[in-house]
Amino acid sequence: MGYAVVLGEALVDLLDTERDGEPVYRQAVGGGPLNVAVAVARLGGAVQFVGSLGDDVLAGRIRAFLTGAGVGLAGAVTVPAPTALAVATFAGAEPDFRFYGEPPSYGLLGPDDLDAGLVAGADVVYCGSIVLLQPPVLAAARRAWGLASGLRVFDPNVRPRLLDGPAALAGLREVVAEFAAGAHLVKLSAADAKLLYPGEPEEGVAAYLRELGAGTVVVTLGAAGAVLAAVGADPVRVPAQKVDAVDATGAGDSVMGALVADLLVDGEPTDPAAWPERVAFALRVAGLVCESPGGATAMPTRAEVLARFAR
Repeated sequence: MGYAVVLGEALVDLLDTERDGEPVYRQAVGGGPLNVAVAVARLGGAVQFVGSLGDDVLAGRIRAFLTGAGVGLAGAVTVPAPTALAVATFAGAEPDFRFYGEPPSYGLLGPDDLDAGLVAGADVVYCGSIVLLQPPVLAAARRAWGLASGLRVFDPNVRPRLLDGPAALAGLREVVAEFAAGAHLVKLSAADAKLLYPGEPEEGVAAYLRELGAGTVVVTLGAAGAVLAAVGADPVRVPAQKVDAVDATGAGDSVMGALVADLLVDGEPTDPAAWPERVAFALRVAGLVCESPGGATAMPTRAEVLARFAR
């Protein structure tokens, strides 16, 4: 088994909660790609996080957390900026994020900062999320995409509050098309699909991304499971098992982490019939994540997933 490279953002979430009847914010290490990297490590995969981290105490906590989770930092760089913050409020289990930090610490990774050997040697290279809205990181991601000799996986992980009007959305749609066209696997949420391709059903979005050149496409539907469009097969719906959700933070990221972990173990399936069970397992991982507060801290081990959903 080789290793995965996860390129993207790491930041600190401030989670809205209460203590003694007073509103407080609880710190949690976060960022979609960071969550993916931690999920891969917790499920037994070797993974390196590639991104820019600030030069403050919060960045030190991020480094310590990743190291403790078994995520490598050979491709991470330190930049002279305070760690970006994401303030999360909740309506039920779903978080709503607002981002603070200009320029954001995660947006300062440039193409010359990449460890070319580290990226080229990876069995799986992940790119995606809000870092692609930052020109330096977009250039770095394009270079990583070109360097990748293994499987390429992509997740747009759209945050509407970071899009400044229709022009920004149109530009993001072009970036999504660019990366999806060269991806072996694309994972996006139903909310991503609705924002990027309004009026299109999830099956239609999956088919469109396949037409662009993507290999397998997974569109997560929350409690309803996922739409799966695998190479050589019509789109199908994979159901999710019922869970007692308290916090959906990181659930979609855990789906991607589980799929990457399985790609590291067994490679890309040649038989499309193998994909539904992989997606079903990834949805079980996400379900367990939803039953615990927090994102990265809630990522389970493979044994914990099997125990929770044992028949």
